[in-house]
Amino acid sequence: MTLDFIDAPSPNFDARTKVPDMLVLHYTGMKSGPEALARLCDPEARVSSHYMVEEDGRVFRLVAEERRAWHAGRSFWKGEEGVNHASIGIEIVNPGHEFGYRPFPGAQIAAVIALVADIRTRWEIEDSRILGHSDVAPARKQDPGELFPWQRLAEAGHGVWAEADPAPGELLAEGAEGVGVFALQAGLTRLGYDCAPTGKFDQTTREVVTAFQRHWVQSRFDGIADGLTRARLMAVLRAAG
Repeated sequence: MTLDFIDAPSPNFDARTKVPDMLVLHYTGMKSGPEALARLCDPEARVSSHYMVEEDGRVFRLVAEERRAWHAGRSFWKGEEGVNHASIGIEIVNPGHEFGYRPFPGAQIAAVIALVADIRTRWEIEDSRILGHSDVAPARKQDPGELFPWQRLAEAGHGVWAEADPAPGELLAEGAEGVGVFALQAGLTRLGYDCAPTGKFDQTTREVVTAFQRHWVQSRFDGIADGLTRARLMAVLRAAG
């Protein structure tokens, strides 16, 4: 697929402090693409991304990759806080959970895949560092959400996906304690989430489990770690290396 960029410069950026080695995917969460584009280019909004992909596959270029766009906000991955300095942000037009969340059209996903491939020709971005906004900010964000086709993206060569049969054992939910909770938290922390192992399944753990499910399970995203969630976490860790 050939990408034809539409330049729509945003003033909302500053200097990078690190070479980008991460991609963060978002949904716009607004009623329309034009409304989202206007906000991303509004200096008073103080938000932006490097690219925005419309539902029909059009790709808008807002901020140069060499600059830091303001897309992730308070965020964390693998010990790094505030991942804007290390990431390239892609906004994908979708009304989101507030305004009628819906599947992403095929033309849009084809454009996202082509854009990700294009970006990776310029920067060294590992599959394990292609993430959703909810992965890096699970307490605040849900996007791009459980309808985003992460498996399709990985099958195209971008990102990590892994299948696994459900593991035996009880459901782990908020309020649970013990070795099983500790192991779950340790696995999530190893993957990259901010989920320090304590052995106590608290609100933070539930939020992180929900974010993991939105990306790698998608059949449930309630923050309850069932056998499939735990098995898929182990499989993703192996695939991520």
